[in-house]
Amino acid sequence: MATPQRSIEPAALLTRAPLRRIARPGLFGALCAASLFGSGPASARDYPRDVGGWTVGPSKDGKGCFLTRAYEGNGGTTLLLGLDTDGTNRLSVLNANWSIKARDQLKLNFRLSNSSYPAHFAIGIVSDGQQGFVTSFGAKFPSYFATSKTLDISRGDVPVARLGLDGGNTAVAELKRCVDDQRTTPPPAASGKAHSDDIPSDPFASAPSRKSKK
Repeated sequence: MATPQRSIEPAALLTRAPLRRIARPGLFGALCAASLFGSGPASARDYPRDVGGWTVGPSKDGKGCFLTRAYEGNGGTTLLLGLDTDGTNRLSVLNANWSIKARDQLKLNFRLSNSSYPAHFAIGIVSDGQQGFVTSFGAKFPSYFATSKTLDISRGDVPVARLGLDGGNTAVAELKRCVDDQRTTPPPAASGKAHSDDIPSDPFASAPSRKSKK
């Protein structure tokens, strides 16, 4: 049976405002679990946690969660699927052997077991000694990802990655629970005190008196 073809977003739309969403600082700045995942309120619920061979946890900015898996061989490949509280998602794949440069614009073919995205737009990223790309899909992508056995990526006729997604159904379910936690938990208050020792009690007085330092 033919694989259903899913619509994709035009490249012009992704190169403007959505580009800032896809490459948002803090989301792909680090790949290891300790630095990728934050320590906000959702972490109190035992995040990050290992689920079916994947690691799931909240992002540092408190606006969503990630699931991630590292694959051995051929430079080592890291796959990350992020889901935000507003329903947007992004997929990132990185490898130490690749020569992609940050901000490179790519058209890649993505094929899941149950759907495909031909000539889909992606943006080059570099992180932690690995090069790769990040892209965004429609709202149903996490569900397709969850029920797929594999993800094959190619650049034209050139294969890029063949990744097994076993355990993805359980991991995506946990990813969604993590995002629900983020929706219902207010962001943590900013920590630290303002440096105000040199600020006068009344800066507008004729001769402002400064706070005495103890």
